[in-house]
Amino acid sequence: MRTSYGYSTYRGRTRTQKILSWIIAVLVLVLVLAVAAFFFLQKYMIYTDDGKGHLELPAFSELFSSRRGGDPAPLESEDTAVIVVTPTPAPTPTPEPALKAVWLLRGALTDGSAPRQVEAAAGNAAVFNMKADDGTLGYVSSLPAAIAMGTTATPGETATGGTMTPTDLNDSIRSLTASELYTIARVSCFKDNKAPRQNNTLSIRTNSGYNWQDPAGIRWMNVSSPEAREYVIGVCKELAELGFDEILLEHSGYPAEGNLHYIKVGEAYDPDHLAQPVEAFYSQLAEALKDTGVKLSVAVPASTLTEEGDASGLTPALLKQYAQRLVLPLPQDGETYDLTAAGFTEGQVLSRIPAGGDAEDLDRWLKDP
Repeated sequence: MRTSYGYSTYRGRTRTQKILSWIIAVLVLVLVLAVAAFFFLQKYMIYTDDGKGHLELPAFSELFSSRRGGDPAPLESEDTAVIVVTPTPAPTPTPEPALKAVWLLRGALTDGSAPRQVEAAAGNAAVFNMKADDGTLGYVSSLPAAIAMGTTATPGETATGGTMTPTDLNDSIRSLTASELYTIARVSCFKDNKAPRQNNTLSIRTNSGYNWQDPAGIRWMNVSSPEAREYVIGVCKELAELGFDEILLEHSGYPAEGNLHYIKVGEAYDPDHLAQPVEAFYSQLAEALKDTGVKLSVAVPASTLTEEGDASGLTPALLKQYAQRLVLPLPQDGETYDLTAAGFTEGQVLSRIPAGGDAEDLDRWLKDP
């Protein structure tokens, strides 16, 4: 009797098993290809507004062009445009040319001589003292404070013997500023001899209660006074409306020369916190002028360019933030200015050219009646 000794009989693989193996292999291959096709064709699936989807395939040669490293040609139709934007490098900034400004008396605002005087002095701009150190204005202001304090201009007789009205004066200024001549309005901000006399609440006071005066005998308004700041800002806004290209601020902080120890220290004048009121003034002024297009320049002594600024409350950081141009005294005995602390270049420094060219004329200009 034949025994298997614990092993079953092997009969080999049947034909049915072979067919099933082939069917399973084909199904697996189809599944793999379907998954690959799904991901590959996903970018060509277009969905309509009703949520139905369909494929929009390009030509067969274009379908695989990206695999050959080429770019598919753009589709063209009557209502489709292919816009190619080529980025261009930012242009190198052109250095601003130095401004040679001729400082003219107010009479040149209306007598037609301004362009001729500027050309004769080889200048390229005219500066007019529109708010002088004595507080008087070179135009007719509609500010209630200017009218109440009597600082607004009072037009009188013209060179031809006629009488100029307030409207005539301001219109003449607009005609000049609308010309090709570059015009700058100089504003003595807080050095103002008239306003503190008419309104003591605006003034810097001494320990004795009087209006403090600088070495030239001129009174000053207090930067910490909101009314004083509002008045100066109102003047600058009116000058911008008159069409001046630039407003030059001078004495735009606290006094930095003279008997400063005579000034009464307190909330209105805190030597340790002078920068805050000055910063408030510049911030408010920048907001008031932001839509006018007028450029803002600032006249400062060389001492302001030190890292910590000076007793005026002005600092290089503040000038860098708010000023587009600086005005500095002419260097003496080979003196040089370090403009880098304030972020300025030589082209942003305005040179002083008084009408006539000497210090006596400049002193007369600052007292322009």
